Amino acid sequence: MLKKPFTLRRMKQFFKFMFASCLGVFLAMIALFFFGVVSLAGLAAGSEENTKEVKSNTLIEIKLENPIPELTDNVDKSPFESKTTVGLHDLTLALDHAATDDKVKGILINTRFLMTGFSTLSKIRQAIIDFKQKSGKTVYAYGDFMSQGAYYLSSAADTIMIHPKGSVDFTGMSAEIPFMKDLFTRLDVKWQIYYAGQFKSATEPLRLDKMSDQNRLQTREYINGLYDMMLTDISKSRKISVDALKDIANDYKLRQADDVVKYKMADATGYYDQMLTMLRHKLGLKEKDKINSISLNDYASSFKKPDQSSKDKIAVVYAEGNIGYGSDTEEAGTIEGERYAKMIRKLRNDDNVKAIVLRVNSGGGSSFGSDLIWRELDLARQQGKTVISSFGDYAASGGYYIAMASDSIFAEPNTITGSIGVFATIPGLQKTFKNKLGISFDTIRTGKYSAMSGVNIDFTDEEGKIIQASVDSTYEQFLQIVANNRHKTRDEIHNIAQGRVWLGTKGKEIGLVDRLGSLDDAIHSAAAKAQLTKYRIVEYPKAKEGIQRLLENYMGQKPTDDLAKAAIKKELGEFYVYYDYLTEMKKMKGPQMRMPFVLRFK
Repeated sequence: MLKKPFTLRRMKQFFKFMFASCLGVFLAMIALFFFGVVSLAGLAAGSEENTKEVKSNTLIEIKLENPIPELTDNVDKSPFESKTTVGLHDLTLALDHAATDDKVKGILINTRFLMTGFSTLSKIRQAIIDFKQKSGKTVYAYGDFMSQGAYYLSSAADTIMIHPKGSVDFTGMSAEIPFMKDLFTRLDVKWQIYYAGQFKSATEPLRLDKMSDQNRLQTREYINGLYDMMLTDISKSRKISVDALKDIANDYKLRQADDVVKYKMADATGYYDQMLTMLRHKLGLKEKDKINSISLNDYASSFKKPDQSSKDKIAVVYAEGNIGYGSDTEEAGTIEGERYAKMIRKLRNDDNVKAIVLRVNSGGGSSFGSDLIWRELDLARQQGKTVISSFGDYAASGGYYIAMASDSIFAEPNTITGSIGVFATIPGLQKTFKNKLGISFDTIRTGKYSAMSGVNIDFTDEEGKIIQASVDSTYEQFLQIVANNRHKTRDEIHNIAQGRVWLGTKGKEIGLVDRLGSLDDAIHSAAAKAQLTKYRIVEYPKAKEGIQRLLENYMGQKPTDDLAKAAIKKELGEFYVYYDYLTEMKKMKGPQMRMPFVLRFK
């Protein structure tokens, strides 16, 4: 005999579970409220920190110990982090503003190691020089230990002081690429790799144990180019010939602090308190007077940009980070194809947006994601919008591809660009599971190729040919897109493509870019082409406030992942790029347009 579905016992269970569920929701809401109150308090405190008062007789202190994004707050950070991370464009605007700020008496550069690209570093250095020339104010630099990049920045100062026991790491540039083939061989991972372009070296760390001849050639060429640019800038500031600087580096002459002064790379040795005494004298202060200082980051947050009231807009879209395919995440510092396509679609359908400036700082990523972005920019241009691209540290592979709907392309002289090539990597894990974990697989197929998507499958020769054909087809499409934009033939582009990377100066020479110039130059060009005399600049993507990030994390995203990532980034420091590379490999789907493995420049 069948029982009734709701007996008294089941009714009691129903109410018990319902009560437990409601209690769980209630407790979760209390927890969310508690964390919200705590975080709001922290955010409020952070807001106060970000609007520090600039007092009279203030020095702007430049340390730049963290990576610098192109767009303010377009960085991946913990949802509890409230402090603003000021972007490159806003930092240079701040230095320009400081030149006419009577409260600012000068700049103190005090940095050891910089986690930023060479193009970004040179832009800040030039902004410091412009500050000096525009204001007549003095720039000082102090260091106990200076990396080569830190010294390059410090060389813009009028006076450089080194700690008596300090040093400057000035030995020339090198590029280090880690190779992981043996690691994966020991793990019994078989990487199935397909690529188009003899210079497409992004997969070399997985398939070789040293650089290929082609990769060595291209790396040496742009390393030497960057080195020559750095030496030329230092030579001009310190009045030391380029040849003399090369001798200092080649013979490792800066072994002690006194050597730095001996070879005129610094002006004096001294302890930090002696530097402060000198600064008090320069500022006309008494011996015990406090020197007012403010970090460049805080100073940039202390004033508002001028109000812009024009209805006509130039939209600056910052594309920085790896290019992904979807929009399942709105992680800052990444370029998700669907999310950016949606953003640009909204801009091209806005009648008040007269021009779009695409600022690229990306080594590429997903071929499909790159194509989604390119398509929307191309439609914007077809609709009569002006589209100008501006390149930062990197605009390579997929980062170059998305600029192929531009009316004109600007690059910095030291931008790394090109890398027109495609690859696909699929790990074969059969032996890994079998030999390392004792797991084996047996497969039933409904068709000849129905198991190709399984990560535990080793491709047959015929299956491999299918993947290679897809890579070759994507490469041909890449070549044609570039040829159409650069007004060249497919073969002309192929000759300078094949995955090869170039510096911005060489890119202009061979026709990959139109002009050498900054983001401001690109904006002015966009205004001129769109025939705008009065306009306002709007920046995308919009950075989310701390409370918004916090709520989104607690309402469904993964706060523990964000916190773990922030902790790993802090622990690994400059070596985080390797961890990031491995995690990015895990996300790769379909053909990839990525530049060679990210290099550590010394």
